[in-house]
Amino acid sequence: MYDLLIRNGTIYDGTGETPYVGDIAVTNGQIVSVSTNIAAEAKEVIDAAGRIVTPAWVDIHTHYDGQVTWDSEMNPSASHGVGTIVMGNCGVGFAPVHANGVHADGVQDLIDLMEGVEDIPGSALHEGMPWGAWQTYPEYLDYLATREYALDISSLVAHGAVRNYVMGERGRTNQAATEGDLEAMAQIVEEALSAGAVGFSTSRILGHRSIQGEPVPGTFANDAEVMIIAQALKRANKGVFQIIPASTLGPGRPEMEEHSALEAEVDLIARVSQSSGRPATFTLFQVDAWAGKWREVINQVKQANQQGAQVFPQVGSRPTGLVFSLATYHPWMLRPTYLALKHLPLAERKLALSDPGTKAQILSETNNIEGVPMGSMEFGIAHIQSDFEQLFELTSTSTYEPTNQESFAAKARASNQSAEALLFDHLIQPELDLPMAILFFTNYSEYNLDAVREMQLDDATVTGLSDAGAHVSLIFDAVNPTYQLTYWGRDRSRGETIPLPYLIHRATQKNAQLFGFNDRGVLQAGKRADINIINFEALKLTKLDLLDDLPAGGTRLMQGASGYDATIINGVITRRFDQDTGARPGRLVRS
Repeated sequence: MYDLLIRNGTIYDGTGETPYVGDIAVTNGQIVSVSTNIAAEAKEVIDAAGRIVTPAWVDIHTHYDGQVTWDSEMNPSASHGVGTIVMGNCGVGFAPVHANGVHADGVQDLIDLMEGVEDIPGSALHEGMPWGAWQTYPEYLDYLATREYALDISSLVAHGAVRNYVMGERGRTNQAATEGDLEAMAQIVEEALSAGAVGFSTSRILGHRSIQGEPVPGTFANDAEVMIIAQALKRANKGVFQIIPASTLGPGRPEMEEHSALEAEVDLIARVSQSSGRPATFTLFQVDAWAGKWREVINQVKQANQQGAQVFPQVGSRPTGLVFSLATYHPWMLRPTYLALKHLPLAERKLALSDPGTKAQILSETNNIEGVPMGSMEFGIAHIQSDFEQLFELTSTSTYEPTNQESFAAKARASNQSAEALLFDHLIQPELDLPMAILFFTNYSEYNLDAVREMQLDDATVTGLSDAGAHVSLIFDAVNPTYQLTYWGRDRSRGETIPLPYLIHRATQKNAQLFGFNDRGVLQAGKRADINIINFEALKLTKLDLLDDLPAGGTRLMQGASGYDATIINGVITRRFDQDTGARPGRLVRS
C-alpha cells in the first residue's frame, strides 16, 4: 500500500516534455511510480482530475537567513508552491560571526549589513534570532539542522560575513586583504562547503550598503581575493559561485560611478568558474542606461562557456519595482511637515495630508536627515530621483506590464498637475485602505516585457531573483513562482506567452540541477516527492497586504496565492487548498 496516490492529474514532470494524464504513487517521501494508471491502494488518495501536477518549485535567490531561525512556515515562499530555497545570496548572511565581540560587536555588524542591503528590520533580527547558538558556519548549519520547516532550505556562505569575521573593521571598510586574511577566508569557505553550504555569494555593486552607508565587505575585492575563493570551491569540489556584479544596474551616476565595467565583471566570473570547475550565476537585468546590453552579456557568457566556463545569468520574471505607500516608504517621508504628522493613525494622516496648504508645504520642503542612517532604505527612498515615466499605480491585480500612458508622467502631461502632486494625491486617497504605487527600475525600458520573455527563452539563463524574505516593505517579488505561471503561462495579452512545460522546467529541474539537487525537480520514480497540485485555470495572486507579523512588530508586504490544491514536501502534504496544514517535513539540505 502506498502512502499517497495522486490520480488523473495532468503531469508536467519538470523536464519540459509534453504533459500527460497519469498517476503518481508516493512512499516514504519518494516517488515510487509514475504511470497512466496505477491500480494499487494508498493510505491517502488525491483526485487531481482537471489539475496540473508539477514538481515543487526550486527558488535559488532568497534571503531567509534570519527568518529560518524563528519561523517554520516559511512564507511567502510556502504559499507559492516552493519546495526548496537557496538563501545567503548577495554576500550577506549570519555566519560566521564573533558573537562575543571579538571584532567590536560581530552580531551588530551582520545585522547592519542585512538591514541595509536587504531591508529586513534590524529589530526583528535582534529579537527573532537566537544569537549565541553558533559562531562558525558549520555550527550555523548544525543549528538549522535541528529545525523543521514547511519546505527544504539550503544556504550559501556569504562573503560579507566571512570578511567581517576574519578582518573586522578592515573588512567592513573594504581594505585590501593580507596574505594571512586570504588564507583564513579560503579556509573558512572550504570548511563551510564541506559542512554543507551549497555555494559562496558575494556582491560588488555599489548600491549594496550597510545601514551605516558603507559598501558591503567584498565590494572592491581584488582578483587575488576572488580567485582564492575559487580555489576553495575547487578543493571542496562543491558549490555554486553567486555574485551581484558591479554595473548590474548600469554605470552609476556622478560621484557614485561603478568601479568595474559589466563586461570585465563577466570575464571575472567566467575565470572563477573555469579555475574552480564549479558553476557560477549572476544577476542580469535590462536597465534603461543600456537597454540592450543584456543581450551582449548573454553572448559573452555563451563564448566563455564554449571555453570551459559554466556561467548562468540569473534573470527575473517581471520588472523590479519599489513600492510606495503611506504605511511603508514614500518620497516625502523625511520632509519636516510630514514628520510632524507621521504619528497619526493612517486615516487621520490621510485627512491631514489632504489639506492643500499641507500638501504644498510638503512638496516644497527638503529632507530632514538628522539621525537617519545613510544606508537605510528610508534615507535612500527619500532622496531618490523618481523617474515618473516608470512610476505606476499598484493594485493586487496589476499585471506588471502597464502601457506608458499609465505612468504618472503621462497622466501629469494630460493634467494641470505635476507628476509628484498626482502621486501625492494617489497615496492619500481616503476611499482606498492603502493606495500603492510602484517605481520600476529594471526590465522595462521599452514599456513591455518582451525583453524579459527573450531572457527567459534563452537556455543560457536560469530563473531566479525572487528575493523572498528580503526587501520586506519595499519589493515583493517572492510571488514570482506563481506570477510566472499565471502571467507568462496564461494571461499575458500584450505579447506572446511562454510554453507552460518550459516555464515549469526552468522553475524546477533546471534550478535543481544548477545547485546539484539531483534528488528533486522532476516527477520520476526514485526522486523526492516534492509536488504541487494546481488548479491552473483558477490560479491567481490574492490581496496585496501589509502585515505586522515579524519579530518586534516588524511589517512586511505579503501577497498570497489561490489555486494550489496541494503542496507536498517529502511525501507529506504541507498545504491543502492554499492553507497551511501544520506539517513540517522540510529540512536543511546540505551540499
